[in-house]
Amino acid sequence: MGDLKIKKEDIIRALSTVQEPDLKKDLVTLNMIKDIELGVGEVRFTVVLTTPACPLKERIRKECEEAIHTHVDENLSVVIDITADVTSSRMGTTLLPNVKNIIAIASGKGGVGKSTVTANLAMALKQSGAKVGIIDADISGPSIPVMFGAEDMQPLVSQIDGKNMIQPIMQYGIKMISMGFLAPQDNPVPWRGPMATQALRQFFSDTYWGELDYLLIDLPPGTSDIHLSLVQLVPVTGAVIVTTPQKVALADATKGLMFFRQPQINVPVLGVVENMAYFTPEELPDNKYYIFGKDGGKNLAIKYETELLGEIPLVQSIREAGDEGKPAVMSDSIIATAFRNTAELLAQQVAIRNATKEKTKPVQVKV
Repeated sequence: MGDLKIKKEDIIRALSTVQEPDLKKDLVTLNMIKDIELGVGEVRFTVVLTTPACPLKERIRKECEEAIHTHVDENLSVVIDITADVTSSRMGTTLLPNVKNIIAIASGKGGVGKSTVTANLAMALKQSGAKVGIIDADISGPSIPVMFGAEDMQPLVSQIDGKNMIQPIMQYGIKMISMGFLAPQDNPVPWRGPMATQALRQFFSDTYWGELDYLLIDLPPGTSDIHLSLVQLVPVTGAVIVTTPQKVALADATKGLMFFRQPQINVPVLGVVENMAYFTPEELPDNKYYIFGKDGGKNLAIKYETELLGEIPLVQSIREAGDEGKPAVMSDSIIATAFRNTAELLAQQVAIRNATKEKTKPVQVKV
């Protein structure tokens, strides 16, 4: 079979013909091939993806096998281990040094299901194998505790390196912090902007997050002090804009999108999620009723040259899941599939952003 004549260099040469579909460079150049081992009639190696949520992992696996059979030996058994090392492009901050990507989830308008989208994207990324956290930045209207059935939980305080640090609530494997964990449920938080900003700062600086691949920030509606404080405090990897299809929501979503594209802010917009894209009865998934209009999110993404990450249907079970405190993506349903696909595309856009754009740094906003 000629096994002894095959060398690691032959395997590397073959794999250098396999291109990473998103980054447009070969796997060897991108240093994605690790631990090549040759045996009798067999080669084993590891492909290190840029995210565990990569939607193209099976395509990459297949192309690696074909490259070995074409350029080395068609009879060689190819065993490929797939792992992931989430990329990062954050720089210039002492806050959250072990958090690889900070992603702002914004809408510009309330009532479009932004917190629902945040909770389910976080859960879908966690299901893929990523380490995920959520900051509920809506200080006066926190929703994340309810979304995760954690309204009655309270964070503990531990001493880390001589400093008292808040320990995030852990639910379903996701770390999270919210004013909803710190204030009585029935009491409003009537704070002016500076007080809300200080709370957000504490969520970053006085909370022990440890290592995370993705930290999602559930922003309040509008483009307020919280939004400005976020981009000033930490380098934001990118923003996701959540909208519904109707005109009034799209108008506010446009303002939310353009906030991040202001020259003095310049945070990459990773894409648009259209929530409540259509109504469908769960028992009749092929029936789609566009009760709020059609293609609003798609047209927004096209107009501003960004990605449409997903179209999330309106299904009764998503409301039930939110009320039960268990994100819908944890079920076996069409809504779960929609959120998983959206999370894969989000992770894909983060990896492309990290490979092709300048590293992010805290924004210096002069007002």
